Amino acid sequence: MENFVILFIIFLVVIGPLAVIAVLGFATIRALGRNPSASSKILPTMIINLVYTAGVAIIGLLVLFHIFGTSS
Repeated sequence: MENFVILFIIFLVVIGPLAVIAVLGFATIRALGRNPSASSKILPTMIINLVYTAGVAIIGLLVLFHIFGTSS
C-alpha cells in the first residue's frame, strides 16, 4: 500500500508541473501569434515561469524522497 501512495504522489508531483508547462506554452504561442512584436516581453517571462515550475517540481520530489526515504 505504501508503494501505491508513493507512486500516486510522484504522479501528482510530475503531472502538476507538466500541466502548467503545457498551459504556459499554449498561452505563449497564442500571445506571440496575436502580437509577434511583443516577443521581447513575452519570452523572458515565459522562461522565468518555466524555471519556477521546474523548481517547484524538483522541490516536490525532494520533499517526497525525504518523507518516504528509507530509514535504517
